[in-house]
Amino acid sequence: QVHLVESGGGSVEAGGSLRLSCTLSGYTGSNVCMGWFRQAPGMEREGVAAIRTNGGGTFYADSALGRFTVSEDISKNTMYLQMNSLKSEDTAMYYCVEGPSTWRSCLSSLSSEARYWGQGTQVTVSS
Repeated sequence: QVHLVESGGGSVEAGGSLRLSCTLSGYTGSNVCMGWFRQAPGMEREGVAAIRTNGGGTFYADSALGRFTVSEDISKNTMYLQMNSLKSEDTAMYYCVEGPSTWRSCLSSLSSEARYWGQGTQVTVSS
């Protein structure tokens, strides 16, 4: 059984930083996509950043470029999302997602082929 557990959410003022963590338990394969999606109240869910594991590349939504960094620590089975220069519009529930690695970008493949989701961690940015 695969489980994804997020942590690191919280409340921060605009311009501040947070680092989210997602720890995966259970075996999913050596080359997969993992990513971060978010959903604010009344809004559609959107992909923020993703990584193809084992050095396969990173992928970002335009809203995250230059501010967010996704990374992995394979030894800890953990993915991170470093979020800097946070804005009020970043306020949302953030979910960790895992899915197969395909020929498409991981953000694209996870949008339609995600296999596992975490419970989510809330990020609130006050202006």
